[in-house]
Parts: sequence; structure tokens; C-alpha cells
Amino acid sequence: MIAARRSLSRWVRGVAALAVAACAGSQPVPAGAGGGAREPSAPASQRTAIEVRRDAACEGLGPRITACAVEDARADLAAGKVEKAQFDRDTAPEVQHKHTEAFEAACKATAYSSRQIRVLEVCLGAESACGPLLDCLGHLTDQGATNHRGAK
Repeated sequence: MIAARRSLSRWVRGVAALAVAACAGSQPVPAGAGGGAREPSAPASQRTAIEVRRDAACEGLGPRITACAVEDARADLAAGKVEKAQFDRDTAPEVQHKHTEAFEAACKATAYSSRQIRVLEVCLGAESACGPLLDCLGHLTDQGATNHRGAK
């Protein structure tokens, strides 16, 4: 039972850590701030283009991040670190849905730069395996990611 709780805890921490990593280097959008994030239910025509792109990327990444967490939990099951019953509880559809929603909410509540939104989009489109996806998302926090043409 203790090992099973550690596995669940590791899974939850993994999803939370990615949400935090995805948000690092960005500032949360203040409630009611002009030009800030609007309610997700707001019509697309009332959101800025960058908000629409951010939300689309967040919605695409949410299920992928959750699938990676399930993949990790499945590896723990195969390694005998967690029992089947605990695995089934930890990866139940309603639990996965809850984690996906939590990631998407945190992601959408973040004011990303246009460069960071492009990182989200590229990672979503280019990386199908979990390890490379998480590595790609690590570029959200790259500093000085400008193109220095002609620099020697």
C-alpha cells in the first residue's frame, strides 16, 4: 500500500511538475486585467490571437501529458512498484480527466510570450513520445532564445 501511494504521489507530482515547468518564466494573468486571459468559455472572437493559440496548445497538450503520466504508472506496474488494483484506481478515466483539466487550467491561466506559445505548438506537433515531448517542453524556460544572425 505504501509503494502504491508513492507511485500515485509520483504520478501526481509528475503532472504538477510539468504544469509548473510549463508556467516557469511566465507570469499568471491577473484576474480582470485588460488584455489578459478571458474565461475559457468566451467566444474565440473576444480573445486575442495569442490567447486562442495558447488555449489550443494547452488543450492539445493536456491529454498528452496525462497519457505520459499513465505510461509512467504502467511502467511502475510492470516493475512491481504498484499493485494492479492501485494502478486501476490511479489511472481510472475520471482521475485522468481531472488531471487533464488541472493541467489545461494552469496552462491557460499563464501569460506566455509568443516564443513560449510557439514552443508549446512545436512540441505538440513534433513530439509523439513522452520523453522527447517533456524534453521539448523544457525549452519553455530557455533564456536569450533570440536568433543572432551574423554573430561571430
